[in-house]
Amino acid sequence: MKLQGSCHCRAVTFSVDSIAPYPYMYCYCSICRKTAGGGGYAINLMGDAATLDVRGDENISVYHARMEDGSVSNAQRRFCRHCGTFLWLFDSAWPELVHPFASAVDTPLPVPPQRVHIMLDSKAPWVKVPAGRNEQHFSEYPDLSIVEWHEHHGLLQEK
Repeated sequence: MKLQGSCHCRAVTFSVDSIAPYPYMYCYCSICRKTAGGGGYAINLMGDAATLDVRGDENISVYHARMEDGSVSNAQRRFCRHCGTFLWLFDSAWPELVHPFASAVDTPLPVPPQRVHIMLDSKAPWVKVPAGRNEQHFSEYPDLSIVEWHEHHGLLQEK
């Protein structure tokens, strides 16, 4: 699936191909919720880094989060230097992937059959996490990767 996205002021637009476009995983870690999470969490997707096409690259800044131990993360959180919209995350540990934030994607995304809430040990106390049959909760990382979750639910898109 081709994902089209942009920042709020439209200084940056992008597209990327994704085989795993369902916005199902809500991350409550302190980094995601403070940098990109309007609801106390952020949702990122998975894209093929080789297909990332960016217009307005000169308007992008990079943030490397400071970890709890004081070290600096290798992950590059790309955002618009004008309006502050978080666009995607890139981590050199997985150079073939880019993770656009669902909030920056303009393409209508499919509705997931289930939601997975991760890093709940880091959640802000004011955030109420939905409960129910289609809600899974993890104190840290989930059991399945993004691709494995899509495969498990029969939702993996073809390239």
